[in-house]
Amino acid sequence: MANDAFSWQGNLPDRFDVLVVGAGAAGLYAALCLPEHFQVGLIGKEALPISASDWAQGGIAAAIAPDDSPKLHVEDTLSAGAGLCDFEAVKFLAEEASTCVESLVKMGVSFDRSGENLALTLEAAHSRRRVLHAADTTGRAVVGTLAALVRKQKNITLLSPAFALSLWLNPETQHCQGISLICGSQVNWVRAETVVLATGGGGQIFSQTTNPTVSTGDGVAIAWRTGVLLRDLEFFQFHPTALTKAGAPRFLISEAVRGEGAHLVDDKGYRFTFDYHPSGELAPRDVVSRAIFRHLQNTGEDRVWLDLRPIPAERIRHRFPNIIQVCAQWGIDVFQEPVPVSPAAHYWMGGIVADRFNRTSIPGLYAVGETASTGVHGANRLASNSLLECLVFGAQMAHLKEEGEMGRWGDGETGRGNELEGISNEEFGAVLGDISNITIENLENWPHQQAIIQELRRELPILMWHSAGICRGQKALEDAIAQVEIWRELLATLPISQTLLNLQPGQTLNFSLPDIDNLDLRTWAETYNLLDVGYLILKSAAFRIESRGGHYRLDYPLSDPDWCSHTLVRLDNWSKSPSIRNQ
Repeated sequence: MANDAFSWQGNLPDRFDVLVVGAGAAGLYAALCLPEHFQVGLIGKEALPISASDWAQGGIAAAIAPDDSPKLHVEDTLSAGAGLCDFEAVKFLAEEASTCVESLVKMGVSFDRSGENLALTLEAAHSRRRVLHAADTTGRAVVGTLAALVRKQKNITLLSPAFALSLWLNPETQHCQGISLICGSQVNWVRAETVVLATGGGGQIFSQTTNPTVSTGDGVAIAWRTGVLLRDLEFFQFHPTALTKAGAPRFLISEAVRGEGAHLVDDKGYRFTFDYHPSGELAPRDVVSRAIFRHLQNTGEDRVWLDLRPIPAERIRHRFPNIIQVCAQWGIDVFQEPVPVSPAAHYWMGGIVADRFNRTSIPGLYAVGETASTGVHGANRLASNSLLECLVFGAQMAHLKEEGEMGRWGDGETGRGNELEGISNEEFGAVLGDISNITIENLENWPHQQAIIQELRRELPILMWHSAGICRGQKALEDAIAQVEIWRELLATLPISQTLLNLQPGQTLNFSLPDIDNLDLRTWAETYNLLDVGYLILKSAAFRIESRGGHYRLDYPLSDPDWCSHTLVRLDNWSKSPSIRNQ
C-alpha cells in the first residue's frame, strides 16, 4: 500500500482519481475492485479494520448447495422485504453471490468447511442452509483479509484517521468533485473525479445498538445536505438477540445460534415466539424483535433468554467460539445457562438511492453497502445479505472507466450523462479560486461548547430509542421531531459550528488550540450528522402511516396496500414513489 498510516504534516494530497469514504467491507472491496490505474484515496475514521462489517458474526448468504438455487434465495429475500424490494436488484444480488464467494476464497478468506465443501448454516427466514461462515467471526475474517490486501495495493492510499465533513460540488455542473476532510486539527478540501460513499449504517442514533461507535450515519447525512435523493429512512432493523447485562456492551448474539437450534424462552422456560409467528425463533427479525418487545411489556421484565443448550456442546464450541468467550467474560456459561438478551438497533435498510452500478442522483457520486439503498433489502433485510451486498455491489466499481469516461459504464446499459469534464491542475486552481489558510487560535468558551456537544450526543440516542425504536406512534414522533429541531438549531449556533460550516472550497482551516484535537472535531461532526439522521428517521417514520417490515406503528399496526411505495426524501421534501405492486 502506498501509505499504511498517512502523515498529515503538510503533505496531504489535494486530489485523487477516486475517493472511497469508509473502510468497512464495502469500502475495502470497492477500492480493491477499482481498476489499478486509478489513484485511490481510502478514508477511514480509525485504523483498519474498525467497522460494523468487522463485527458481523453470522456470515454471507449464497445459494451454492445442491438443493438450493438463486431463485429460492430471491424468493426468501423478497418475502423478508415485505413488498418493497426491487426484484431486478435482488435477482442480481442472488445470481452474483457465488462469484463473490469464489472471489473471497481466492483472496484467502478461510470459511468453515464440511469435508471438502464449504459449510453452510441456516438463519431466520431462509428456506435452505445457505449461510457461509468463519466460526462466528465471519465479518472479521472477511474484513481482515480485505484490509491486508488493501495495504499491499500501491495505487491505494489509506487516509486515516480522517473524517469526511461534506461533499464538494462543481457550482456550474453540479457534479461531485471531491470532499472536505477533517484530518488531525485541520480541515482540507480534496478533489476527486469520483467519490464513493461506503460509510456504513447509523445504529449509534439509538441508545440500544449492536453497531460500533463509528456507525453514525455520516454518508446519509452529508448526502442529504447536498441534495442527494434518499429513500426509506424509516426502516431500521432491530436485531432480536443482543446481550443484555448490566455493564456489558450490547454484543450481538448471532442469528445463526437460533439457526443451529437455540431456543428463545422467558423466565418460565416458555418458548413464547410461537405465539406470534408459526416459525417461532426463526421468523423474520422484525417479527421476533416485536415478539420480544411485546412479551417484555406483558411480563414487566427487561430481557428474555437465549438457550443454547439444545445445540450439541461440540457444535457450539466449533461454531460459536467468540460468543462463548464474550459471554464468559460477563460471567455467563452458555453450556450451563441461557444468555440474557433483548432487541437492539442493528441495520438501516434505507439510505442513499443507488442503482446497480452504485450511481446516485448526483453525477460523480456513488454509494455502496449499508449507506446505500439499492432495493435489495426492502423494508426488512434478510439475514446475511448485508455482507453479500457489500461485495456484489462493491465489485461493480471494477467497471468505472477513466479520463473523460469517469462515471460512465462500458456495457451500454445507461444513457445518463454522468461524466466529469477532465480539467488540468491550472484549471483546478481556477475552480478553487484563491486558496487561503485560516488559523483558529481562539474559540469563545470552548469548554462550554464541548459540554453542549457531549450532552446532545448523550441525549439524542435515548430520545430516538423511546420515540422511534421498535414500536412507534404519531405523538411520540412529533414530540421528538420538535425536540431534535431545537437541538439542531442549538448546535448550529455554536461558534465551532459557525467556523466549520462557513468554510469555503479552497480554504484550509487549522485549529491552533491546545484543547482541540481530531477527536473533538470528530465528535462535533458525528453529533452534527446524528442530529440530521435522527431528524430524517423521525420525519420518515411520521410520514409512513402504516406498519411494514422494520417500521412498526402502534397507531397503524397493519400494512396498507396503498403504502406499498418507497418514501423518497430530497432536502426537506418527502414524497411517495409510485406503487411497487404496479411495477
